[in-house]
Amino acid sequence: MTQEQVRLAENKAGTAPWQKFGPYLTERQWGTVREDYSPDGNAWGHVTHDMARSYAYRWGEEGLGGFSDDQQLLCFGVGLWNGHDPCLKERLFGLTNGQGNHGEDVKECYYYLDSTPTHAYQKMLYKYPQRRFPYERLLAENARRGRQEAEYELLDTGIFSQGRYFDVFIEYAKAGPDDLLVQLTVHNRGPKTAPLQVLPQLWFRNTWSWGYDGYRPKLHSNGPATVQAEHRDLGRYHLYCADSPKLLFCDNETNGARLYDLEAPEGHYFKDGINDYIVAGDQAAVNPAQQGTKVAAHYSLTLAPGASQRVCLRLSKAELAEPFADFDQLFAQRLGEADAFFNCLQETQPDPDARNIYRQAVAGMLWSKQFYYYDVTQWLDGDPAVDLPPAERRRARNSNWQHLHNADLISMPDKWEYPWYAAWDLAFHCIPLAVVDSEFAKNQLRLLTRDWYMHPNGQLPAYEWNFGDVNPPVHAWATWRVYKMDQKLNDGRGDTEFLESVFHRLMLNFTWWVNRKDRNNHNIFEGGFLGLDNIGVFDRSAPLPTGGYIEQADGTSWMAMYALNLMRIALELAKTNPVYQDIAGKFFEHFLYIAEAMTRAGDGSFNLWDEEDQFFYDVLHLPDDERIKLKVRSIVGLIPLFAVEVLDEELLEAMPAFTQRLRWLLDNRPQLSALVSRWQEPGKGERHLLSLLRRHRLEKLLRRMLDETEFLSDYGIRALSRHHLEHPYVYNTPEADFEVRYEPGESNSDLFGGNSNWRGPVWFPINYLIIEALQRFHFYYGDTLTVEYPTGSGQYLNLNGVANALAERLTGIFRRDTEGRRPAFGHDELLQRDPHFRDYLLFHEYFHGDDGHGLGASHQTGWTALVIRLLQPLAPIGGAVERPMPAKPELEPSGR
Repeated sequence: MTQEQVRLAENKAGTAPWQKFGPYLTERQWGTVREDYSPDGNAWGHVTHDMARSYAYRWGEEGLGGFSDDQQLLCFGVGLWNGHDPCLKERLFGLTNGQGNHGEDVKECYYYLDSTPTHAYQKMLYKYPQRRFPYERLLAENARRGRQEAEYELLDTGIFSQGRYFDVFIEYAKAGPDDLLVQLTVHNRGPKTAPLQVLPQLWFRNTWSWGYDGYRPKLHSNGPATVQAEHRDLGRYHLYCADSPKLLFCDNETNGARLYDLEAPEGHYFKDGINDYIVAGDQAAVNPAQQGTKVAAHYSLTLAPGASQRVCLRLSKAELAEPFADFDQLFAQRLGEADAFFNCLQETQPDPDARNIYRQAVAGMLWSKQFYYYDVTQWLDGDPAVDLPPAERRRARNSNWQHLHNADLISMPDKWEYPWYAAWDLAFHCIPLAVVDSEFAKNQLRLLTRDWYMHPNGQLPAYEWNFGDVNPPVHAWATWRVYKMDQKLNDGRGDTEFLESVFHRLMLNFTWWVNRKDRNNHNIFEGGFLGLDNIGVFDRSAPLPTGGYIEQADGTSWMAMYALNLMRIALELAKTNPVYQDIAGKFFEHFLYIAEAMTRAGDGSFNLWDEEDQFFYDVLHLPDDERIKLKVRSIVGLIPLFAVEVLDEELLEAMPAFTQRLRWLLDNRPQLSALVSRWQEPGKGERHLLSLLRRHRLEKLLRRMLDETEFLSDYGIRALSRHHLEHPYVYNTPEADFEVRYEPGESNSDLFGGNSNWRGPVWFPINYLIIEALQRFHFYYGDTLTVEYPTGSGQYLNLNGVANALAERLTGIFRRDTEGRRPAFGHDELLQRDPHFRDYLLFHEYFHGDDGHGLGASHQTGWTALVIRLLQPLAPIGGAVERPMPAKPELEPSGR
């Protein structure tokens, strides 16, 4: 057991709270729904980037490379000033929804490089220009560009040319749960000597200005270059600053004079006081009494070309006579322990490039934890000490989620672009999280099913902008996968208490879906948005311009998958409690009726499978009862692959009540029995297959999916078939024509607005589910089923071989090719060749369908970190061959 694993065990046992402090600040609190108290719900405009340095937040704190305790009471972050910028660099800049030509987008250059799950060692890199940061140019150029043009990025401005920037490495190491070492290492990459002001900052989140509790914690100078932090809940901490910097104090309170033209009270020192002291030279902006609720240690550095300098600090509960005596030794020790931890995880991976990708992907996951605080009732009502919100807020977004009270550590999709959780994102996050910290992954899955998250009607909260929207129901899938991964880590001992607790809550959610999203009780589901943005003909979350509604192939398939997931969990629980056999039978029956509906929708006169095209389509059900297939070849038609489960004879023999119910249904409902793929014929090793696809349809669907002129790209499966490049789908109405055309990256349509700007790229979560489904089909069929890969090549692989080949294409997005280039970097030569860029990775939201370069949110490591499950050495497939290759045997399919 490595030392990091020991710390995880101590944290789990409660003997040492190693995760009390971590990277729990967001990268952006401004422009969020929580901080929006406007009458029109314009969150991006209510608190802007320019206002942020002067505005005391109500619900959370942001910081550059920030750390805090797990309730975000005491916060630490980094401030920088190059002598040219109009304000301190204390937070990341980006464009709002209305400013970007493809929606909101961070315009900074930063990388999460390393982290252990207890945050005993952590490292990130921020690249800070030496010249004035191009705020105005980024705003103006992106405003000028339309949807047809690429986004104008920070790298495009030339601000990093000739190496005229500082690399600022921010590192943390823990001597103990309450003893945090901070090391800031600054490198001058430019050709000339350059000055830099470095301002590490410590502050308390403002909990005293809202009228509930007037208690005010305190920071004050307590000796040379030492700050004492006192909080009634946290106790007393000491910030020790090496090399005797000057201490600058102010208060974490709103500067009403600057923001709202109010009269400034005498003797007040506002949140922007340190900024005004450094940038504007305002000596009166900081408190001469050396006390407040925010403090900065002021270091003035001058770096020669190629030189580096360190700034060292220590935040500790202990009073230390020599806080830096063991500083270097502790840092080296924690880094060595991090190396040992990752060597243990990657002991079978010989490729150093793959190991680097793996480690940075994990780092992105762990740096993206955030303390998320939002009480919807208080937010709607307003606070006693603040003017009441406008009456419009009572009818505004989330007004029917007044039970929701969140104050927890949650894995974020992207702490700048998506600094709020999303239900289905979080489910995917838990798979890579479980690799390094299965306890945290399990707690994340529990969290969304708690009473103070889940709606009383059983709905899971979607995301902050609209909790009532609908995400695909993948929570049960993630729960089962994390349970199995955790079971393997614990030598076969499964955490059935976790499994059972989440299962009971998910039954409520399944019932919500059945009652709310099956309009005609025909087992055909809607669901609306379901995460698919611009991929469809219409906005499925809005009233249709044609009237009527859409019978969704993906919504129905997700529910078939959900039923099978819950059935499988129930069978696991039935091993120790036979009562669950009846519940497993219930979900088996649900699956059968959904399977029937997929082929004979509703009244039996129509179905979602198109025999001519060999594909599944959404169906538009018009008010006059006419049904029209919306023949868009997209991942909507591939999602039926995911509803697949394999049961072996041994399990059935151990479940007599379940088996009896199962056989009664199949014997007495022949129309259902015929829809279950090859139930009467055991497969490899006396296994039985439950799937929406018979062998014939499976082969036809895979033939289209694996066609390089359609879905298969060099980098995985596209979200939209390339067929629609030359043959766009058009739906005509008297008022307008609606067109869907293949676009490999950013969409030219703003039909859905905001960041809904993709159409045909490669998307990791869907690709991961495709790979997992192929493995499960192979678990049943073995080598008896081979398919042409790629379609038209004359080369055949079994389904496990296809799964491995897809995994290689996906991991190839990040790997260096034979010329040393990474597809994820696109055509940017600085990223591809410069030694200070080429090995630092970003894990984008999605990837260009033709060349693989990263698009969308640049730090959405969450679901893209699924790459670490594909980076383990793959089962040998022997290359593409003319005959089937034997696959590596598996005891049970479980993804990778």
